[in-house]
Amino acid sequence: MPTLTEAELIEVGRALLTAAKIPAQEIDPVALHLADANMVGHDSHGVMRLVQYLQMVDDGFVKPGAPVERVVDGPAFCVLDGHFNFGQVIAGEGLRLALEKARGQGTATVFMRNCNHIGRLGAYTEAAAQAGFTAVMAVNAPGPGGVAPFGGIDRRLGTNPISMASPAPGGAVVLDMTTSATAEGKLRVAHQKGESIPPGLIIDGHGNPSTDPADYYNKPYGAILPLGGPLMGHKGFGLSVMLDLICGLLSGSGLCRTDLPRGANGVWLHLMEVERFLPRAEYDQWITTYIDTLKSTRTLPGVSEILLPGEIERRRRQLRESEGVPIPDETWRQLTELAAKLGATLPTIA
Repeated sequence: MPTLTEAELIEVGRALLTAAKIPAQEIDPVALHLADANMVGHDSHGVMRLVQYLQMVDDGFVKPGAPVERVVDGPAFCVLDGHFNFGQVIAGEGLRLALEKARGQGTATVFMRNCNHIGRLGAYTEAAAQAGFTAVMAVNAPGPGGVAPFGGIDRRLGTNPISMASPAPGGAVVLDMTTSATAEGKLRVAHQKGESIPPGLIIDGHGNPSTDPADYYNKPYGAILPLGGPLMGHKGFGLSVMLDLICGLLSGSGLCRTDLPRGANGVWLHLMEVERFLPRAEYDQWITTYIDTLKSTRTLPGVSEILLPGEIERRRRQLRESEGVPIPDETWRQLTELAAKLGATLPTIA
């Protein structure tokens, strides 16, 4: 299993995207975002996605160079049509506009439609939090999804993730979660590693519980369960439905579309500037007290400390900055195969 540094991960992305003749200004928004996901431990949203993305370019679903158009625009809101460019390009522009509008109005809401997979939501909300904003961001799958409704067998919903972030001393508190029991990319990582998955995440094509990720990918197709699994999945299902309505309908992305591939996104981003609602010094005092109170909680046997949302990612980044990022052999095989097809040169891995 090769191990890559952050610089090498970025180099992989740049090499493949350049060889695929992606416009120069769109290469780094994708390459840096994917490498960052690997660095914080979300390998499901890392460089492994390059194979999928460039196949979608070949298939005509990702349209490099397409304009990001404002179709609705107001002082504190807008709707963007990304015309199916890379999701990271569209979402990056959405974040830029949201920050600009929220600095002027105190709050801003941006919807994005006709958008491909935008990657790890936490990267966007954390950037907003570090700039002094509380952020909420969510996406839905206007096209095919991989999640069964609570009590159902067939795929009907996307994994419909949501991220929330707020400024905090030393960085931000960042929640980044799916409304499904797992992200599809995590199944893909386990499948490529030949590993089983914990029970309660998926069912096979007949509705039987499964711990084999192949049951999700092989016919008859299985499905991911809603967050909460077989017992409490009504909660994840309910949240997913509401995100479909907000992200899908208000953005104009739509629902149940048959003309889109898996991976299309309808996006909702909402920012609130902390200073407009509360003096920052008072905010910092309260959040410091809050964090200290949570962390001083007595722990259950076998638990060494209370971790806040986003702490695992920060620690994983520190670890991977010193030790590198292990890439599954199958992922590396696919990337090197793609590089050979494109005539790209990847970093030499010892």
